[in-house]
Amino acid sequence: MTESAHVDWRTWQSSWDRQQEWYLPDREERFGVMLDAVEALVGPKPRVLDLACGTGSISDRLFARLPAARSVGVDLDPALLTIARGHFAGDERIEFVSADLRDAAWAEKLPHREFDAVLTATALHWLRTDELATLYGQVAGVVRGGGVFLNADHMPDPETPRINEAVHAFDKARRERAKAGGAQDWSGWWEEAAAHPALADAVAERNRLFGRPADDHSDGQLQSPAWHARALRDGGFAEARTVWASPHDAMVLALK
Repeated sequence: MTESAHVDWRTWQSSWDRQQEWYLPDREERFGVMLDAVEALVGPKPRVLDLACGTGSISDRLFARLPAARSVGVDLDPALLTIARGHFAGDERIEFVSADLRDAAWAEKLPHREFDAVLTATALHWLRTDELATLYGQVAGVVRGGGVFLNADHMPDPETPRINEAVHAFDKARRERAKAGGAQDWSGWWEEAAAHPALADAVAERNRLFGRPADDHSDGQLQSPAWHARALRDGGFAEARTVWASPHDAMVLALK
């Protein structure tokens, strides 16, 4: 057996979730709203594209909620895909594709032409505004008529600068308290992954692709929920609006 066969991939997937929750204490709430929308609009047996899937957090919750669902996870990060493939090993409901969403031909790598739902969370903020607008049009091309797209991410409203500043300060203080209590942040998680024999090579390849974790989000841009809804309609969706929000994040739902 290979060294990776002895790794507890579920623990790695769980540690990723805990690290993300350090930043997003309401993360599970948004996943719940996301899956409510999927079930309401496309039913209990959806074919899902888990876009920028990471370790497969969305698909993990999808199967727990809707066991008859099927999923395709697409990402470019070799380390997170290693964890995802290990975590879901033997589960025939899911397959994974390595693709760069900035590549115009990324959708050609998918095993299916159409999906009932495309779901993504805390992943697309690393794209620049023009890249994201282009991606939204491409996503519309792989969602069937009547299908849905949901994106939960950082979506600040530039028209409320004082609110934004206060929320940022409050959240920073919360994270500092949690870290003092032993919570693991982004950089600490990646340091631990890089030190693990089963992940070291994948993390090194990831750093070659994106830069080291301290720098790899430096080129992204953030947009307001209104911008996302408008860009989704411009990209080919019939309807789009915000369906969940916290003081600093939001989730938009688009219907084809």
